[in-house]
Amino acid sequence: MENLQNYEKAGQIAREVLEYGKSLIKKDASLLDVTKKVEAKIFELNAKPAFPVQISMNDIAAHYCAEPDDKTVFSDQLVSLDVGVHVDGFIGDNACTVDLSEKNKELVEASRKALDNAIKVIQVGTTLSEIGKTIGETIESYGFKPVRNLSGHGLDEYNIHCPPTVPNFDTKDETQLEKGQAIAIEPFATNGIGLIHEKGLPDVFSITEARSVRIEFVRQILNRIDKFNGLPFAKRWLSEQFSLAKVNLALSQFKKLGILKEYPPLVEKSNGLVSQAEHSLLVDDKVKVLTEIS
Repeated sequence: MENLQNYEKAGQIAREVLEYGKSLIKKDASLLDVTKKVEAKIFELNAKPAFPVQISMNDIAAHYCAEPDDKTVFSDQLVSLDVGVHVDGFIGDNACTVDLSEKNKELVEASRKALDNAIKVIQVGTTLSEIGKTIGETIESYGFKPVRNLSGHGLDEYNIHCPPTVPNFDTKDETQLEKGQAIAIEPFATNGIGLIHEKGLPDVFSITEARSVRIEFVRQILNRIDKFNGLPFAKRWLSEQFSLAKVNLALSQFKKLGILKEYPPLVEKSNGLVSQAEHSLLVDDKVKVLTEIS
């Protein structure tokens, strides 16, 4: 497959960075400090973030990104770490969950085992329904529920979320996996009702189309964002180069122009705890887990 080498490199770096980040998540550590170290490690290994490092806790399933002045300190939270890496636009995406309370071992195991079982059924021609059924039944066997409105996804060049949508329960979708597809399998397990909603202010964004702007510093910020090639970015990244006041003003301008996509935190609707596990795979005659330790 063309660009297989870049997918493999991105996957291996993503895995190495995930393991590094996991080792940093300890009681009394700063979430912001861990986030910065994990992102720095990506660059150190000659790759770039495919999206800002996400560290979501307890009932937040996804999309929590450290704010520029984030004061969060780890104590006894259930912590999900989601790391995406790209090499020349080709993406490795993986995630794990760390239980600092040591009270949620089964919940962590449920999402991890669901991922393992899903990988076992994947081959060219496997239906999305079969993957979802496997994930859902595995999580339910532990006494928990899959998060039904979160899913895995396809991966493409400078595109972190593209078809197919890989469900975490049996959707009866008979769409088959095709040879050459890169996908991320991403089970979420919860002791809640199994649904998430957007809650809170976003710190992750992307620009959906090119537009001209008049104000000079807003144009400079947009030029900085252009270097992300359409991939999601963090407000914190921009605030390292521009004042937070200027960043906020620029983001409000982009929103008025209708070119700003926001990614607020995704919170379990009944405030149930959520665990996550994720690997990136290449569907081929022999399926390759790109983010597996080689």
